[in-house]
Amino acid sequence: MKANIKKANQEAVSRILGAKPTLVGISTAGDAIPGMKRTMVLHAGPPVPWEKMCGPMRGAVIGGLILEGMAQGREEAEALAASGDILFDSCHHHAAVGPMAGVVTWSMPVWVMENKTFGNQAFCTLNEGLGKVLRYGAFSRDVIARLRWMAEDLAPILAKALEAHGEIDMKSMIAQALHMGDEGHNRNRAGTSLFIRELAPHLVALDVDRKKIARVLAFLHGNDHFFLNLTMPACKCTVDPALGIKAASVIVAMARNGTEFGIRVAGLGERWFTGPANMVDGLYLPGFSAKDAAPDIGDSVITETAGIGGFAMAAAPAIVKFVGGTPGDALRLTRQMYEITVAENDAYQVPFLDFRGTPTAIDLIKVVETGILPAINTGIAHKKPGLGMVGAGLVKPPESCFHRAFEAFVEKYGA
Repeated sequence: MKANIKKANQEAVSRILGAKPTLVGISTAGDAIPGMKRTMVLHAGPPVPWEKMCGPMRGAVIGGLILEGMAQGREEAEALAASGDILFDSCHHHAAVGPMAGVVTWSMPVWVMENKTFGNQAFCTLNEGLGKVLRYGAFSRDVIARLRWMAEDLAPILAKALEAHGEIDMKSMIAQALHMGDEGHNRNRAGTSLFIRELAPHLVALDVDRKKIARVLAFLHGNDHFFLNLTMPACKCTVDPALGIKAASVIVAMARNGTEFGIRVAGLGERWFTGPANMVDGLYLPGFSAKDAAPDIGDSVITETAGIGGFAMAAAPAIVKFVGGTPGDALRLTRQMYEITVAENDAYQVPFLDFRGTPTAIDLIKVVETGILPAINTGIAHKKPGLGMVGAGLVKPPESCFHRAFEAFVEKYGA
C-alpha cells in the first residue's frame, strides 16, 4: 500500500505541477458558475447553514441579498436568509473560491480562470479592497454602491481590455510576483502592479469615457490586494485535477467558513473533514484588538494548498509588517513546510532560498506523522456583522480535521 500511495501522490504532484492556470475572461456568477441559481448564495469554506454562520459571513450574506434587490435592509435580509428560500452552498462545490466570507451572488462579476492542461475552470469575484468591504462582512450603502460600480463599470471595462490583450498566463505572472516580494496571499503588491502593466495600454486605448478609465486605473492602483482574487482561482484550478486520485494522500482543498476549518484529500474525494475554526494571532488596526476578532475565515487558503501564500512567506519578508512576526519567522515557516509536502514547485521559487521551489502538495500522512500544521497567513474580520476588517495575522488550522481525514484514509485504504 505504501507503494500505491507514493505512486498516487506522484500522479497528484504531476497534475499540480503540470497545471497551466490562464485568465480567459470576466463573466457573471449567474452566467459562468456551474449550478448557480438566482436564489443561491455561495460562501467560503465547508457548507454551513445560516443559523451557524459567524458574524462576518452573515454580514456578507445580508449585503449580497441587498445587492441583488432581494431585500431592502438588514432586517429584511436576515428574515429572508432564515426563511429557507435562499440556497446556501460552498464556493468549492461550484468550482469557485471566495476570500474571507466568500459570498457570491447571481449578478456579481467573476474572473474566469482555465487550466489549459486539463480544461477545468475556476471562478472568483473581483477584489473590493481592504477595510469596510463585503468580504469582511460590511454591507453599508457605500459598500453596496462600490459593488454596483464594479459590476456596471469596472468589470465591463476590464473585460474589454482583457479581450484586446488576450489570455494571460497566470502561472508566469505569479512566479514573477514571487521574485518581486509577494507570496500570493496577503502580499500582492507586485502581482497587482504586473497586472496593471499588462492591461493599462489596452485600457487607455478603449473607446470609453476617459473619466471612467481614470477611475478604473485609480481603483487598481489603490488596491494592492486586487491580485489576490486572481491568485485564488489560479490555485483552485491548479489543484482540482488531483481530486479523486485513488490512494493519494495529497490535500487538495483547505477552507474556512468562520465556524469550521475543512480539508479535502485527493484520495477521499469531495468529502470534507472539519474542525473548529481557530482564532488568528495577528496585528490589529487602530482601535481594535483580539476581543473584536472573528475566528479564521475564507477560501484564500487555497493559495497555501497550491504552494504559495504562507508556504512562500520566505519570498516576501515584508509580509511580516502586515501579519506580524519577523523576516526570520517567514524563512523558518517556509523551510518547515518542506517537511509536510511531497514536492518542490518547478515554477514558484523563493529567491532567498537560492531560488528553491516552494513546498508544494501537502501530504496528509506527513502532517499527522510530524505534527506540523500548514502555515497560513490571513486577514481578520470583526466578529459582528457590518463592521469589516480589523487586522491580519497568522493562524494554525485545527489538528482534529487532519486526524479525522487520516482515520478515514486508513479505513479506506488500510494504510
